[in-house]
Amino acid sequence: MKELFDIHVVLSTSEDFEQYDEQAEEASELFNEMLHHLYAAIDDDKPVGEIEQLFQHVWEHWTNEPQLIDIDTDELFDWVDQLLATWEDGDSTDMSNEM
Repeated sequence: MKELFDIHVVLSTSEDFEQYDEQAEEASELFNEMLHHLYAAIDDDKPVGEIEQLFQHVWEHWTNEPQLIDIDTDELFDWVDQLLATWEDGDSTDMSNEM
């Protein structure tokens, strides 16, 4: 089912991170790297609706996170991996304490 989800629709632009002023482009690029990692890590047979929920969760959590650009890529990828592990365990309701 993953092939039915178009990741390009959910990628960010610098306008999505205007709160970072001159670092908006950097924040957007880092965020998009995280989204690509999420997409690559998702099981191919995961339903599209669940994929959409995962991406929505990441958007809601990280687009307002003031420390996004202070966190290195490996830590963001670890957060994504933890999200997927927790999500698949059926506990997708409270993801606020992973990082």
